[in-house]
Amino acid sequence: MKHLALIVRTLAAWSITLLIVFPLIWLVITAFKTEQQAIAIPPQLFFTPTMESFHEVDERSDYFLFAKNSVITSVVSTLLGLLIAAPAAYSMAFFRTKRTRDILMWMLSTKMMPAVGALVPIYVMAQTAGLLDSLTALIIVFTLSNLPIMVWMLYSGFKDIPPDILEAARMDGASIWGEFLHVIRPLAMGTLASTGLLCLVLSWNEAFWSLNLSSAKAGTLATLIASYSSPEGLFWAKLSAASLMAIAPIVVVGWFSQKQLVQGLTFGAVK
Repeated sequence: MKHLALIVRTLAAWSITLLIVFPLIWLVITAFKTEQQAIAIPPQLFFTPTMESFHEVDERSDYFLFAKNSVITSVVSTLLGLLIAAPAAYSMAFFRTKRTRDILMWMLSTKMMPAVGALVPIYVMAQTAGLLDSLTALIIVFTLSNLPIMVWMLYSGFKDIPPDILEAARMDGASIWGEFLHVIRPLAMGTLASTGLLCLVLSWNEAFWSLNLSSAKAGTLATLIASYSSPEGLFWAKLSAASLMAIAPIVVVGWFSQKQLVQGLTFGAVK
């Protein structure tokens, strides 16, 4: 009976995994098809792979410009967010007041508002400041949109650090900066890494603000993907090729950083 239950759980786990991963598998397959093969009914599972769609994407669009914009906006916004969120989370975790929880809940509630609700005022401010279609505008928006998540994750990691360690450091004459640099930073490195990685992925995948605040000059890879949707229809093979080229870098980063991600997300879960 136990053996049968194990088989059922294993099959269920593989079925759910296949269901989740199937869109990505189909994306990869379609990227190596021609447009005729991509829209064929029934779908063609056996075909001769071709790089035609990748060549057309490279000829039609400046992929490296969009990729460079994605790297700059995601990396800079993540680093800037960590510089702001780390001190905020530190003060909330180790110098709590009766309003700390209310502030945290208010910060989290800002993520519940649809982004379209803030589009008009942010667009007008960017236009007035001359920041439309600029990397600066995207960096500011990405940083502010990810800040609540950063503060919450860092706060959860910091508050699980034993206060006795901090008291010992203070008794030895450590300053606030020295305490953070030499005590908190090594203990919370997993949390810092996972927070940075998560917000890097969120910034990389952000499409709404990229499409509304930028175009050809400061457009990210999300803008590149959207350009393959036209009134004539969707170019499925080219769209899949562009999407694969857009997600490949961040997938590689996530794969090599999975240890830090798991460590940070589970920090404090096991006592």
